[in-house]
Amino acid sequence: MSEIPIADPELGEREIDRVRAVMESGRVADGPEVRKFEAEFADFCDAEHGVATSNGTTALHAALEALDIGPGDKVVTSPFSFVASANAIRLAGADPVFADVDPDTYALDPAAVEAVAREHDDVAAVVPVHLYGLPADVGHLLDVADDYGLAVVEDAAQAHGAEYRGRKVGSFGDAACFSFYPTKNMTTGEGGMITTQREDVAERAASFANHGRPADGGGYEHVRLGHNFRLTSLAAAIGRIQLDRLPDYNAARRSNAGYLTDALADSEVVTPTEPDDRRHIYHQYTVRTDDRDGLAAHLDDAGVGTGVYYPTPIHELDTYEDVDSSAQVAERAAREVLSLPVHPNLSESDLRTIAEAITEYDN
Repeated sequence: MSEIPIADPELGEREIDRVRAVMESGRVADGPEVRKFEAEFADFCDAEHGVATSNGTTALHAALEALDIGPGDKVVTSPFSFVASANAIRLAGADPVFADVDPDTYALDPAAVEAVAREHDDVAAVVPVHLYGLPADVGHLLDVADDYGLAVVEDAAQAHGAEYRGRKVGSFGDAACFSFYPTKNMTTGEGGMITTQREDVAERAASFANHGRPADGGGYEHVRLGHNFRLTSLAAAIGRIQLDRLPDYNAARRSNAGYLTDALADSEVVTPTEPDDRRHIYHQYTVRTDDRDGLAAHLDDAGVGTGVYYPTPIHELDTYEDVDSSAQVAERAAREVLSLPVHPNLSESDLRTIAEAITEYDN
């Protein structure tokens, strides 16, 4: 194991105490603790409603179902993301269509999205991915969606607390989806959340995630087809404490990212960008280099963990070989990106070790 890991989830006594209290209450599955977490997370995102789910993938699936996206529909999304962004579209019965990304932000290029929407008259939605913690160009994507009558579902799995033009992600479009996997900026172990300004979307998503029961009901009444995508109260208990810690976690990540960007200013790697209208929360600190394998091996020898997110664009995966797509920007990024540790538990000595190892390799 690397001395400086790529991720280092922090769970402490407050989480333990809160989980113990839930265990002692006997309400360990879905219940009041989940409702409180939903409300608190929605409030954090400046959204009207929150619907907790078992993970980020089920959040995306339930959101698409709630928007009645399914067979016969195409959904535009990024080829440069974790495969769940596209899998959720297929699980809802729709067909993913990939548009290329911006070379600096790695997010969907609005012009590429518009070209896809112009070409396909059965596009029903767009799923922009806020990759690595940096918001996509939401304003221009919403303009395209408005022009072509598309629903917008933000894939905010990596962007808890990120902002676009002073407004948090999760508050735009028709719905947004978050993941609470352990490597994320906050965690519940596994878990997800849908945020939305639309009451009808919240009700339908909550129903779908609970076997098609009425959103405020239980028992054996089932008003639509659904699944069991529920979050447990144990996970929600962890999430409520983690949410309270999140602003400090994000501030630490931004500080660590600032250190690395300054220290690597004269290096051969290309450091992350942060457009003036966006606030990056650095789920990953991702550089670009034309010698990724060599640099990663050198950093490993120096005790620095790294990660490649993502080495193969989705449209080049075997399971999507039937999807005709050309995304040259995404394909090049997939060959060059390398993520460095940026988590809140890094010391100044850790940061210096990372920067010096890269500088040493350059020389």
